[in-house]
Amino acid sequence: MESYQDLEVWQKGMDLAQSAYTLTKSFPKEELFGLTSQIRRAAASVPANIAEGWARRSSKDFQRFLNLANGSMRELETHLILAQRVGLAEESHIQTMLA
Repeated sequence: MESYQDLEVWQKGMDLAQSAYTLTKSFPKEELFGLTSQIRRAAASVPANIAEGWARRSSKDFQRFLNLANGSMRELETHLILAQRVGLAEESHIQTMLA
């Protein structure tokens, strides 16, 4: 594999991050430093950790960064569920993002 961009998991992470940015565009301005920021940061962290781990070129480091990406994914999932529960996002949209 020539690049981390060839990894399917990185590509899916990028799609998820893009969806998170699209979703949060409709959030109210008062959430800019709240859920909007939290969702965007967690979503961007998923593919970023995958890329960083791949660049380390050791399987041990790559595994460690995959674990970090998984943690960011769970953080994102929690923020998305909260956004749905407080009425900022539709449950169907959240489920589609997390599928």
